[in-house]
Amino acid sequence: MHLDVQDLRNFYYRSSLGRAAQSSLRGRMLELWPEAKGQTVVGYGFATPLLRPYLSQARRVMALMPGPQGVMPWPAGLPNVSVLTEETLWPIETGHVDKLVMLHGLETSERASDLLEECWRVLGPGGRALFIVPNRAGLWARRDLTPFGFGRPYSPGQLETQLRKHQFLPERHLGALYQVPSARRWWMKTAAAFERVGRQVPTMMAGGAFMVEATKLVYPPKGKVEPSRSLRPSAVLKPSAKPV
Repeated sequence: MHLDVQDLRNFYYRSSLGRAAQSSLRGRMLELWPEAKGQTVVGYGFATPLLRPYLSQARRVMALMPGPQGVMPWPAGLPNVSVLTEETLWPIETGHVDKLVMLHGLETSERASDLLEECWRVLGPGGRALFIVPNRAGLWARRDLTPFGFGRPYSPGQLETQLRKHQFLPERHLGALYQVPSARRWWMKTAAAFERVGRQVPTMMAGGAFMVEATKLVYPPKGKVEPSRSLRPSAVLKPSAKPV
């Protein structure tokens, strides 16, 4: 079940807890991908809170939003780059994406396998994808006051297994959202301290969400490949002055 785009916008852009979550997720993403100069960057689900750093340097930025969720114009004050799309039929040519960010897309999808196949299709050679999902053991997945309390939360092992089944190779892991999912003043004041401490613990002990960076696997043909033999015309078909 997808969340409504208005609810997502209100959380990330109009609430103090949402802006803190945006800062945590974006900071962790920039540790993995500090730049995207000359590249094509695509976000799916509701990834707009994370894509703004790439607007000035990437060759192209696109924000794909699934039909059941709805779409909003983004970024504000600049030419729109957000697109309403079918969940498993993106308006992107095969192999044209360098970086793909998925936020609030996988855990709410009823066709997760087909969605991962579409991710694999659009990624180009050497392309990288960043999947951000709620941590099933974290506090954020247990509260429906935030978008991370909806859909199917994952453990790191579950997400890795799902990615490997669809020809992705998990490369790096990061945790995020270590602060308490509460907008109360005391918890908001301590949010920065929780984030600093949380970044020092193993990813398996991640906070409200974790990130998995994966690359696209392209397998060679299976079995023994025989070299093709070129056919030569028979000698009897060649014109000759003497009988053959």
